[in-house]
Amino acid sequence: MRIGELGAASGVSTRSLRYYEEQGLIRSRRTPGGWRDFDGSMVERVVMIQHLFAAGLSSATIHEVLPCLEAPPEERTGVMEQLLAQEVERLEAKRRDIDRELDTLRALRAETALVGEAP
Repeated sequence: MRIGELGAASGVSTRSLRYYEEQGLIRSRRTPGGWRDFDGSMVERVVMIQHLFAAGLSSATIHEVLPCLEAPPEERTGVMEQLLAQEVERLEAKRRDIDRELDTLRALRAETALVGEAP
């Protein structure tokens, strides 16, 4: 399937697909005319990549996790679970930082509010 067909089937722009290929997240063969030719299995992979990006993972982390996700459960080594646990920890730390920033802004807003104005 050509890149436009993969884009239509997965709902992802051809620009993103080129980026995914550049990052080693998806693969294609080249036709004699130089066109990208993707295997049909790439649709499912692209959808999975989209979910992983939506979860806040970087392309480097996705590159590490994808082989684990595609391996049968009996062949998994625990690497994926470690990486995902690290990502959860990173996002929880980020959330704590945002909560702290919000608390600071709310306190500042309350301290500087005009008389009779609700914070």
